[in-house]
Amino acid sequence: MLLSDLSLSRRLERAERDSNARFVEARAAVSPDVGAGWIDVGGTYAMFDGVESPCTQTFGFGLFTAPSSGDLDTIERFYAQRSAPVFHEVSPIADPAHLELLASRGYRPIEFTSVLYRSLDGDLAIAAPADSVARPFQGRVRIVDADEVERWAQTSAAGWSDVPGVGPFLVDLMRVAAVRPDARLFLAEIGGRAVAAGALTIDDGVALLAGASTIPDARHRGAQLALLSARLAYASQHGCDLAMMGALPGSGSQRNAERNGFRIAYTRTKWQLSAGTRA
Repeated sequence: MLLSDLSLSRRLERAERDSNARFVEARAAVSPDVGAGWIDVGGTYAMFDGVESPCTQTFGFGLFTAPSSGDLDTIERFYAQRSAPVFHEVSPIADPAHLELLASRGYRPIEFTSVLYRSLDGDLAIAAPADSVARPFQGRVRIVDADEVERWAQTSAAGWSDVPGVGPFLVDLMRVAAVRPDARLFLAEIGGRAVAAGALTIDDGVALLAGASTIPDARHRGAQLALLSARLAYASQHGCDLAMMGALPGSGSQRNAERNGFRIAYTRTKWQLSAGTRA
């Protein structure tokens, strides 16, 4: 039985850290004008993907080595040189010294993420949400071909079309995600029409599930459950023993993940350096 401990946290955070670094590298390849890049500071990856990008942040602070003011100096300079805000995604299993250190430097917590995981050994059966009609997905799920990257990106972004102001921004993010050589992109289709999208990346036996969305008029028809099932099966067949994902604490996404064998490993905190407090 897997326990939520330092070893597991390092494995999960390493998978997400490395996945984000690959995204930044893809951005640098397709949009060199952005100046995307990342540095390794004692196992903490500080990543820059543009001032407004959610990928501009660090992963792993205090988890692989003891946190230090010197490391923070280096990280803060990296972002200051790019006129970017400073964000750290920090596991609660990191060295507890990070709490006092970040607070003393003017950081404040702004967001929580439930980090969930499940074993890929044994039964991978997927359960329908308790508040839905349990019925098989009336379509198919498949991995996209190389010439369908744009279709996947548009479908993934369309799943957020009912959220004002995020459309063009998300299409851009998904286009970059889609050209990563390590990404596996999945589409759910009904009658040949793409209605939902999802992705996964693999790092040292950990499958990171991300990029999941369903277009508004096709929701509640089982597309996301079908995508989840297909991705878990793919990960298992390709040597993964763990799957992971992140969700807003208490959200429908978290509850659905828990119904399907995922457990909360821990709740990660995002810290932001307050304006005017740079070293």
